[in-house]
Amino acid sequence: MIREICEDYRFEIIELEVGLEHIHMLVSFPPTRLIGDVVGIIKSHSAKGLFREFPGLKKRLWAGELWEDGYFARTVGDRMTRQLIERYINHHRDLEQGPAQLEFKLRS
Repeated sequence: MIREICEDYRFEIIELEVGLEHIHMLVSFPPTRLIGDVVGIIKSHSAKGLFREFPGLKKRLWAGELWEDGYFARTVGDRMTRQLIERYINHHRDLEQGPAQLEFKLRS
């Protein structure tokens, strides 16, 4: 569903890892878009789609919300390269959820 949303809005998913309680994404989008808008589009459209497909889901969630309000975003630049972010996401794809995530440190 997230891939379809991104395709509809012409956001390019470079890397995607779905965890138990979070998602890591490396996304390229037009410079005319704000990061917060891109996150909002993905969150709102995916929540609406899941609630439409699974009507009882909303009742099972805390306060009926699929996503938390917050998010973390980082732009690619000199010190935080695309390769470093891709490596981080790929590493998390292979990890089990839990304490192992806290032990991972990015090495340049």
